[in-house]
Amino acid sequence: MLGTILILIPPIVLLGYLANRFLFRGSKCKSKNRLNSKVAVVTGANCGIGYETALDLAKRDATVILACRDLNRANEAAEKIKFETANVNVYVEKLDLASLESIRNFVKNFREKFQRLDILINNAGLLTSSYVETKDGFETQFGVMHLGHFYLTYLLLDFLKSSKPSRVVNLTSEAHRFCKLNWNDIMLKNKYSSFVAYQQAKLANILFTLEFNKRYKEEGVMAVSVHPGFVKTEINRHFTEKFGLRTLLFVVIYPFYVIGSMSSKLGAQTSIHCAVADEIPDDNRIYYRNCKPANCSSEAMNEIESKKLWEFSTKILNLE
Repeated sequence: MLGTILILIPPIVLLGYLANRFLFRGSKCKSKNRLNSKVAVVTGANCGIGYETALDLAKRDATVILACRDLNRANEAAEKIKFETANVNVYVEKLDLASLESIRNFVKNFREKFQRLDILINNAGLLTSSYVETKDGFETQFGVMHLGHFYLTYLLLDFLKSSKPSRVVNLTSEAHRFCKLNWNDIMLKNKYSSFVAYQQAKLANILFTLEFNKRYKEEGVMAVSVHPGFVKTEINRHFTEKFGLRTLLFVVIYPFYVIGSMSSKLGAQTSIHCAVADEIPDDNRIYYRNCKPANCSSEAMNEIESKKLWEFSTKILNLE
């Protein structure tokens, strides 16, 4: 087994290099639009794609709120952004998407401090290694990446409407292509798979975007789903903490992950593009990759599923 692993690593490393060089180079946002007087919220903005997105928006003179669970890291990130951009309007607010109470408290604090919301970037994500529940009893990946962001967006909807034209950017993944929502066990309590949970959450992100636009686009609020690319971030920190190098999967994929992945700065470009570019509201496409409209799976464009997911989400979250 060890011999097989040693034989596999060099070609995997080579493939990673070639992918990074030719396939996963990414595209840069070309828009020079300024965001003076605009207010933006970025979830999970203390590192990775979220940090780079918040940094770019601050460079454009937006008022930026870093909505994060870890306040120490978020405050460090905010100070770095202020130093680099000379923009003093960078703020930190506590937000734990695994807690509905925390989301409500975030919205309450937001209402007390700000009068508008022009850009909401639902960026925060995670990949767990085993079945874990949020504080409200939801499977964590689905609970954070879909239900948490759904709840946050819903509670901030009046701000988005009154600040129109406004935008919601939902980060998703190409992983959405490999699953359907399991309505018989959507939280996967009976047969848990970390990767299936992740895929379901990412599919839900696009279905949420689809249904959101059906309901609110005519009111001046546009939602877009973004695949950032193959990016090296901290999203898998919980997964690798448990398995590390003890699994063949991790040993084989890790070199590809390290060498083949693009930087967080490049990975943030499509989110930035969808937040600031002029042409986005005029395009009926809801899925973007490499700063361009792209095709998502047919399942992600299923209007029956999007309506069913919306109704399920509002019911489980006790929303009207």
